[in-house]
Amino acid sequence: MDNLETQTGDFLIGVDIGGTFTDCVIIDPDGNVTTAKAPSTPDDFALGMVDALRAGAEALEVSVEQLCKKTRLLTHGTTVGTNAVVQRRGAKVGLITTKGHNDVIHIMRGSRGFTGRDLKKVVHFPESKKPEPVVPKTLIRGVSERVDCFGSVVVSLNEKETAAAIDDLVGMGVEAIAVCFLWSFKYPEHERRVAKMIEEQAPNIFVTISSELVPKWGEYERTTATALNAYIGPLTSGYLGRLGRTVEKMGNPNPMQITQCGGGTISLKRGRTAPLLTLDSGPVSGVTGSRYLGDLMGIANIITTDMGGTSFDVGIIHEGYPAFSYVSNVNQYEYFLPKVDIQAIGNGGGSLVRADERTRTLHVGPESAGADPGPVCYGRGGLVPTVTDAALVLGYIGTSSFADGRVKLDKEAAKAAIKKIGKKVGLDMLDCASGIVTIAEHQMANLIRRMTIQKGLDPRDFVLFAFGGAGPMHAGVFAFELGVEKVVIPQGRMASTWCAFGAASADMLHIAEHVNIITSPFSVEDINANFEFMLDELRSQLAAEGTPSESQIFHCSLDVRHKGQINEVEVPLSGVEFSVSQVAKIDKEFHALYQQIYGKGSSFPRAKLEVVTFRVRGSAATPKPRLISTETTIEIPTSAQRDARPIFWRERGGVLQTTIFWGENLAPGNQINGPAVIETSDTTVVVHPGLNATIDAFGNIELTMET
Repeated sequence: MDNLETQTGDFLIGVDIGGTFTDCVIIDPDGNVTTAKAPSTPDDFALGMVDALRAGAEALEVSVEQLCKKTRLLTHGTTVGTNAVVQRRGAKVGLITTKGHNDVIHIMRGSRGFTGRDLKKVVHFPESKKPEPVVPKTLIRGVSERVDCFGSVVVSLNEKETAAAIDDLVGMGVEAIAVCFLWSFKYPEHERRVAKMIEEQAPNIFVTISSELVPKWGEYERTTATALNAYIGPLTSGYLGRLGRTVEKMGNPNPMQITQCGGGTISLKRGRTAPLLTLDSGPVSGVTGSRYLGDLMGIANIITTDMGGTSFDVGIIHEGYPAFSYVSNVNQYEYFLPKVDIQAIGNGGGSLVRADERTRTLHVGPESAGADPGPVCYGRGGLVPTVTDAALVLGYIGTSSFADGRVKLDKEAAKAAIKKIGKKVGLDMLDCASGIVTIAEHQMANLIRRMTIQKGLDPRDFVLFAFGGAGPMHAGVFAFELGVEKVVIPQGRMASTWCAFGAASADMLHIAEHVNIITSPFSVEDINANFEFMLDELRSQLAAEGTPSESQIFHCSLDVRHKGQINEVEVPLSGVEFSVSQVAKIDKEFHALYQQIYGKGSSFPRAKLEVVTFRVRGSAATPKPRLISTETTIEIPTSAQRDARPIFWRERGGVLQTTIFWGENLAPGNQINGPAVIETSDTTVVVHPGLNATIDAFGNIELTMET
């Protein structure tokens, strides 16, 4: 893209690791954007990242060493921790906890929702199965200590028992130790002492203490988070350490940043000690990039959709800020950690299609063909058709133009697989393929509907951003089914690497939380006192990472609820020093937000309120790409027009010869009326009948309904 500039003369690089490919986005000193991909390398993801950097350097006709030496900021999104949890490849972990509470992580939590869980298994207990424990009972040790809910020591730490527990766990071959005591977030000294003892007795053991990672109440959630961090710690820390040294040897003069689930970046050091923060950071980077682009375009309400080969991820940006979640779930383990709210379903280009002959119905996903063998049309041994196979049969994808010709597709094999499925449900080949795509698109629309309506938001008030390799192909259906008026495919061909761009545009971010219940009427002194030490902590943290005080930005918020109730609402505050007038706004803001979520009249204004959690987000701006609006022209360049091909359009009830456009040669101001297809090197935009596609002044592809 030649319409981007950086604020400095150095390169900005974002790298994001996916299940199949590692994406790299490079913004050069003149503002041009280069994208590159390399196969991900699960055995050692660092190799795939370096390969992606090399591919980017080759595209720029420089060596990777020359590229690294001229890089101002390199930001990396990693799935190492996520994969370790999903694939059960984490470390052998020991847990030290308060005596008498050894079984917390095994008891788990009763179902309070369906996030990350099969609904059938939630409501039908015999089909539900607890996951294998992260820490087996044989590796859990309780020691004598006790702190009450006010932070007062009731029983001092028994160091003799603790030393014996450490020796015992080390003797059993643990690679990491998690430490989580009751009410430790109110009095962390016992955990800190245990960490010091572990360092003295076993300096090579990875240690996580709950009071530093998740200083919040919720004994089970805090224990789970601490254990998971220890579980992925040695693997992730080792990976990031090797990668940091590799990039440094290649000449990168500045410390690498790591994307995190809160929507910004953390230092390499922080990523190594708190790898749990990196879980889900890849999809979150797509939200980060969309927020940055939305700010430049003047769009405050955005639905972000990321469709790849395996999943469909949705995020929400409302009034310029991403929607957050404070309860995370991985493999049925619940833990508390502030993260950008991303919800996903198993619905991607590689989603497998099954037929129920008894009911004569089609089912799409959640299982995926993955990269190997992949869809039937890849010719790698896949036998079960996928959404990609259906799109190929319909004509949305060209057999020789897919992935800019890098991948040749076998259309006849896809046709045969679709025919076989169609025969089971009584549909001919084209109707079956159309049905497969329609089901997938409706499943995506339903997820968006849940994401917005459950937050009290109307999808018709939003612009939808569609990215990922497969997202632009389907957005023209699932968006407009919801009443969305505009779809933006960000930066055209860069849509498939948008998460890498989001990584490159992310600010440094640290989030501090403090639990302390105070009841209304709130005093200025109480609120300021609770925020003061968190602000001091974040200022020191940012300063240690090289951010001067004048560049530090802080946003404060409160989790508020009706007194004695359980439903909390995050209330944003303005500034870091609070006056009487600002405190008075808390009540008003809470009731407005509460009714937005739970409905008009759901709040009770005469009831007392409670502040439960104090939260501060401390950030530091990083160098940014800057979009430049260019002149527009109506005339479509001849070089942008390709040969037509037959495409099945269900809106027209049959096959039409349809014009194909090469998106990378389209100019700002060009408008294309559907039906049409716009191809780029890494994605395909399907413009259905009744839709218009316009290249805006920033180079984005916008889809709107015909007026």
